[in-house]
Amino acid sequence: MLKNRLIFQIILNFHLLCIILTITIDSYQIVTYYLNMAEIEFLNDVNFDLYRDLIYRESGITFTSTNRSILESRLKERLREKNITSVSSYLDTIKSSKEELNGFLDSITTNLTRFFRNQAHFDALEKYVLPEIMHNIRKTPGTIRIWSAGCSTGEEPYTIAMLLSEVLPKTWNFEILASDISLKCLMTAKEGFYAESRIVGIPDNYLAKYFDKVDGGFKIHPDIQAKIKFDYHNLKNDSMQRNLDVVFCRNVIIYFDEAAQTAVMNRFWDSMASRSFLFIGHSESLFGMNTKFEFLKTEWATLYCKKV
Repeated sequence: MLKNRLIFQIILNFHLLCIILTITIDSYQIVTYYLNMAEIEFLNDVNFDLYRDLIYRESGITFTSTNRSILESRLKERLREKNITSVSSYLDTIKSSKEELNGFLDSITTNLTRFFRNQAHFDALEKYVLPEIMHNIRKTPGTIRIWSAGCSTGEEPYTIAMLLSEVLPKTWNFEILASDISLKCLMTAKEGFYAESRIVGIPDNYLAKYFDKVDGGFKIHPDIQAKIKFDYHNLKNDSMQRNLDVVFCRNVIIYFDEAAQTAVMNRFWDSMASRSFLFIGHSESLFGMNTKFEFLKTEWATLYCKKV
């Protein structure tokens, strides 16, 4: 009896020791993790410069002291997802892995958008740009080609597609290229599903005509989806597009410095038809920039045009 009690006590003590060791190891790992995370939260100047230069080189996006906190928070979240605790080792990873680099660039981009954002631009498209193309530039029916650059989760190109479906004469056709640097956003855009909270701003007649009500939200009609080609594109590269009639690139170049902005605008110029139109964000401007675009003020909104 005494022997059995002694064996039981030994086993109990052994289990207690194992539990204590496990707690100690887990505590050490947790402490180590958060100590390393402190490096991420307070990115030192050397590593900040290394990340900033790589991001600029690969995407044209500029980080400065004013938006450094955004980079730090996005970087911290990315490392948590990857279970990596060293800023320096992650930098080595994205330098050697194109796939992870694209994922990282995806994580640092801002994807705020909504349907019919800045309604004045779509009024100008409907009431000035489209009539100008149809009556003064082309004159004979054809296909109007539009590029939504930095399309995020698809609200902008779908808005354009619905508008053109609504107002273009049947003898005219259109096609839309929608691109973004975020593969995650492009997947959402291609799916064409939006929760009820995301459809704010869509006129009731458009919602009824171009969407289907499904569980949890709304799904864009396939005939509208068929008008849009979603594709990955980094604006620091040539799109290889030519003879575009309209380019939308709104609230994108605000994240670039002047040199990168000018380079992007010059590539847009090369992609556009001899008489064509460019929409940028209402808080963005080409003023003082060395580009060939002409400023155009309409009754509804300001935009830019190419005339050759």
